[in-house]
Amino acid sequence: MLHSGTTKTPVFVAQRLNRQMLEGANEKRAKRFFADARLPSGERAELEDYKNSGYSRGHMAPAGDMTTATAMAQSFSLANMVPQNAQHNGGAWNKIEQDTRHYVKRAKGDVFVITGPVFTDAGKRIGANGVKVPTYLYKLVYDATTNKAWAHWQENREGETVGRPISYQELVKRTGVEFLPRSALQH
Repeated sequence: MLHSGTTKTPVFVAQRLNRQMLEGANEKRAKRFFADARLPSGERAELEDYKNSGYSRGHMAPAGDMTTATAMAQSFSLANMVPQNAQHNGGAWNKIEQDTRHYVKRAKGDVFVITGPVFTDAGKRIGANGVKVPTYLYKLVYDATTNKAWAHWQENREGETVGRPISYQELVKRTGVEFLPRSALQH
């Protein structure tokens, strides 16, 4: 995870997943959100920032991917959260998370998943600490065995539906970030 003290959210979260890991992922959901004391107080979100904000605490690394009690508990750190529209979090975004897990369970090897927020200059902030609300969220899926990559791009709003994934190149164009080495997508 790379965290921003400016937005008080992750810049992105990267995970290495595979079938064996996810088949062992049946930890009881922790549901104990906490401010991450490893981050300086002026650079992190606090529980109070989300109260009555109208936004849910949206996981970037989903709790459903966690394979140990420690990992499950750590996934509820606010350092792993962004302010997310509640309907979107429980709807389209949840479906994308589930579909990604289903893909990983069918894949022949490691799958790398990079998830993060995208902010616009006019983005809204919540709470006394000014946690920035992302305009968009993305989830990049890279299958290291097949060298294939695609991404889901979602507006952080109510009514968003799961559309067709976009190409890796389109994600790079929209974010300005090269997430993978050029050699990763060559056969």
